[in-house]
Amino acid sequence: MPYQFRREPLTQDEANRLANVCETHEEKLIVWTLLDTGLRVSELAELTKDNVEWQSHRLRIYGKGGPHGTKGKFRIVPLSARVQPLVEGHLGLHDKMEISARTMQRIVKDLANRARIRRPVTPHVLRHTFSVTAIQKGISLPALQRLLGHDRLTTTEIYLNLSPEEVIREFQHKW
Repeated sequence: MPYQFRREPLTQDEANRLANVCETHEEKLIVWTLLDTGLRVSELAELTKDNVEWQSHRLRIYGKGGPHGTKGKFRIVPLSARVQPLVEGHLGLHDKMEISARTMQRIVKDLANRARIRRPVTPHVLRHTFSVTAIQKGISLPALQRLLGHDRLTTTEIYLNLSPEEVIREFQHKW
């Protein structure tokens, strides 16, 4: 397999610091949603009230892919308890997100600076952080594949860069 660039996920401490420096509704909406859903920044920017399944508190995401890039495939993404009121509240008042993907990238970068995180933080790093956190919480790889909207399990495996300490801890816990 050719070299694959690996983005380092945030540590739990860094993710908490990033979430805690959010002051405005807009900042919380962006950072908490990216951390708790694993959405791509473009998917978050394109959300509309039609994407919300109001009764079941989840999103229907028409993501990347499909025949010839038509976004013909969809997936269901549940909303966590902290994100549900933010997303449903925003889309209950507005027809769409009204924040561009580029603006979201800038906001994440500014918040990372405010949280004193010394390495580059992008929305995709937050997607990676979601993935690693989900695996650490015991979500199976096939379930994570569906949440992230990957066609192939090998794409999801890119997010499996566990530290040696995590491997030893899991072995000792399960053995």
